[in-house]
Amino acid sequence: MRHRKSGRKLGRNSAHRKAMFRNMAKSLITYERIRTTEAKAKELRKVADSLVSLALKADVHARRQAYKVLESHQLVAKLFDEIGPRFTQTPGGYTRVVKMSSPRTGDNAAMAVIEFTLLSGETDAKASGKKAAPEKKAVAAPEPVAEETATAAESAKSETAPADEAAPEEASGETVEADAAASDADSGGDSGGDSGGVSEAAPESAESDGVSPDGVSPDGASPDGPSPDGAPTEAAEADAPPEKKE
Repeated sequence: MRHRKSGRKLGRNSAHRKAMFRNMAKSLITYERIRTTEAKAKELRKVADSLVSLALKADVHARRQAYKVLESHQLVAKLFDEIGPRFTQTPGGYTRVVKMSSPRTGDNAAMAVIEFTLLSGETDAKASGKKAAPEKKAVAAPEPVAEETATAAESAKSETAPADEAAPEEASGETVEADAAASDADSGGDSGGDSGGVSEAAPESAESDGVSPDGVSPDGASPDGPSPDGAPTEAAEADAPPEKKE
């Protein structure tokens, strides 16, 4: 009977198993997730959890014990500086084993993935007892420059609108004044032309009758009076009564 003999021999002797788990632990700390057979993953989980427990102690003796397994100062530094601080609030259960659906080609061995429960950049939400709140997207504040530009445009429109309305009124007033001035000029020109024509026509008629504009004929006689040589004028003859015939 196989009493008090825990663990799997995995077809290897103790030295071979020890070397194999050392190499697998190095790969797990380097990549934080590896794929292997299910039996090896369950056996490696014991080694990995003990290394994380050493990292949580964070003392010199624990570092030396971890170096005894890993045999690399770089891996020890990553274990104590990066991986260990993730599990400060986690009371055990530092790794998980996830079974894969498809077996290994060739010997049909069951495959599994072993990884740390908290990967890089993750925090322990269960330890705090609260669910991690989703990150809220920052809403970009409206640009004040755009508002100032819109306000300036509206003020410019309000200023130009009264000026545009006043311009047609001024233009219409100027047009009315111009029309009135033109009509006054036309009426003044017509009256002046008529008076000029009358005044010019009067001397011409007076000269044609042989009378000066003052009512005196050129030879010094009045047109209605007797001629200078005593002979009756045509006007006097016209005014004289007709002679009676015997």
